Amino acid sequence: MTEEPSRIDTVRPLRASAVTQWDIEADVVVAGYGIAGVCAAIEAARAGANVVILERTGGWGGAAALAGGFVYLGGGTALQQALGFDDTADNMATFLTAALGPGVDQAKIDDYCAGSVEHFDWLVDCGVPFKESFWGEPGWEPPHDEGLMYSGGENSAPFLDLAKPAPRGHVPEFAEKKIGRRSGGYMLMKPLAETVEKLGIAVEYDTRIRRLIVDEDDRVVGVLATNYGKPVTVRAARGVVLATGSFAYDKDMIARYTPKLTGRPGAAIEEHDGIGIRLAQALGAELAHMDASEVAIFGDPQMMARGILVNGRGQRYIPEDTYAGRIGQATLLQQDNQAFLIIDEKSLEEALNTVTATPFFRFPPKWVAETAAELEAEMGLPAQALQTTIATYNQHAEHGEDPLLGKKPQWVRPISGSIACYDLRGFTAGFTLGGLRTDLDSRVLHVSGEPIAGLFAAGRCTSGLCAGGYVSGASLGDGSFYGRRAGKAAAAG
Repeated sequence: MTEEPSRIDTVRPLRASAVTQWDIEADVVVAGYGIAGVCAAIEAARAGANVVILERTGGWGGAAALAGGFVYLGGGTALQQALGFDDTADNMATFLTAALGPGVDQAKIDDYCAGSVEHFDWLVDCGVPFKESFWGEPGWEPPHDEGLMYSGGENSAPFLDLAKPAPRGHVPEFAEKKIGRRSGGYMLMKPLAETVEKLGIAVEYDTRIRRLIVDEDDRVVGVLATNYGKPVTVRAARGVVLATGSFAYDKDMIARYTPKLTGRPGAAIEEHDGIGIRLAQALGAELAHMDASEVAIFGDPQMMARGILVNGRGQRYIPEDTYAGRIGQATLLQQDNQAFLIIDEKSLEEALNTVTATPFFRFPPKWVAETAAELEAEMGLPAQALQTTIATYNQHAEHGEDPLLGKKPQWVRPISGSIACYDLRGFTAGFTLGGLRTDLDSRVLHVSGEPIAGLFAAGRCTSGLCAGGYVSGASLGDGSFYGRRAGKAAAAG
């Protein structure tokens, strides 16, 4: 108990001198039982530390267990090699530097890529299954249990000319997927949670962190939490690891840092309320890329690749065969959330005959017309706006080319005959990418640039690999990778 148990509604740190009794004691305290937290706990325990995980819900998993399960790995993993794909750490770093910028932490990119093969092997050793099967079609994720897929636009413009394309979306094998409820992310978390159990790591469920506890030298030595409203003091002899997720569901933080996401959270859970970020801020922690966000667009990649996407002015703005998350970002952040998919009857029929993991994105079009002029009028666009776009596209498509945006020839064909238009205005949702600035050992950095003693963090409460762009698998990838680093560093004290 503490001398001020009623003061749990502030994020200001609590002095250890005010704690009269420690309710729970451990060497390393991990806040959050998602992908970053579970990996931190495993590595801390394997390093000889006594570990306790504090989880605010009633079970393990966090947002990771609900995710599609992509772990972005490369550089020549065993799965890549088994499926015949050549990749190197340098090649991977070249792509990620371009795709996740501007402003990436180059040291972190290089470090992650250099350790990617070892990290894949570590996950496999922990029991995470990956099927030796490649899914090469456009899509949000493999529709079956395939283990490898392009998940970041590596094989589309402009990246295919910057680095040798290689698929790096590694997906845990799971035959009975239920998209959005139990998918590859579940099969990533389950073996790791079983590893936690085998290691005898203590877990306190329904326990929510409220404040960090610091000694007279401002070293973090524990946390004040609540369990069903009752204050609980938890001592950390060596370190505290924050693995509490993003701020996607904190309305005030969204309004302050990523206002375009207001009212459209996605791919996160309501427990992602930014608490870890705010607690560290109260100690002077530095933040990075708080305006960055990943954005999903509720469109079918098979359909988008075969059509053209236009903005509110009827102009194309992105190669339609790129990573769908990149399309979502461009739509919300650069095109005022205005998007229309134009596709002719032949291409639509072809797309609808393909297999997809997201059939709910194949809804009826809003408009169907016999000519571009007629469709233009139906959409309410100025005369010639859409017609000019289609005419320009068709002129080059006759030769299988797209010099304007660089869509690959396999998807380029003239738009002719009856035309359908899908109204995708406002069809986006996203989650935040910014957070605490950390070093390569996952130590939380003070605004002075020095580490905050006793405090570590990983996962979406940190600014990880992504500075602006995104690739599917970056969250589970750097969350697990730097979760491991956090656990090791915290155990070392």
